[in-house]
Formats: sequence, C-alpha cells, structure tokens
Amino acid sequence: MDYTTTNPKPLSPADLDADIDMTDFSAPESQTLKADAVEKAQNFRSYAGEKAAAIRQEAGVKIKQGAEKAKELHVSAEDYVKENPTKAVLGAVGVGVIIGLILRR
Repeated sequence: MDYTTTNPKPLSPADLDADIDMTDFSAPESQTLKADAVEKAQNFRSYAGEKAAAIRQEAGVKIKQGAEKAKELHVSAEDYVKENPTKAVLGAVGVGVIIGLILRR
C-alpha cells in the first residue's frame, strides 16, 4: 500500500480489510465486557440490598423510640389532667373557643 500525501493512491476495500484485523473486535473482548458489567451489577445489587437493610433496621429503631416517647407524653398528660382537672378543662374550652373564632372567619 503506497498511500502518502505526496503520492495519493485511492484505497480499495481490499486494502482496508487487509489492515484491520477483525479478531480484535471478536467475542472474547465482548465476553469480558459482559462479565465485567454483570459483576458490577451484582456488586451494586448487593450494596443496595445492604443499604436497604440498614435503613430498615434504623427506621425500626426510630419507630420504637417514637412510640416510647408518645407513651411517655400520654402518661404525663394524663397525670397533669388528674392533678389539675380545672386547668385542663378551662384550657380545652379556651382552645375550642380560639379554634371556633378562627374557623368563623
């Protein structure tokens, strides 16, 4: 093949085929690419699963803590109402009046 800038010679398809080895783009390289992609997908799937499990566990702990705080708040509210029934009733009436005035507008 004598193609240079000083001596241009048209290239034929046979010249192009002779220079390119098609085995460079064959199945072994695509198989390794596919294997790498599958491995990365599996790694991502396991990582996502681990993160999801950790988030689920943490959410369960937070829900339990929230339930315990709600129970404590309920008990303390009951104790306050038992100790101060007049204040509790007057407070409830006051809140009801305020809500009624707001809703009337």
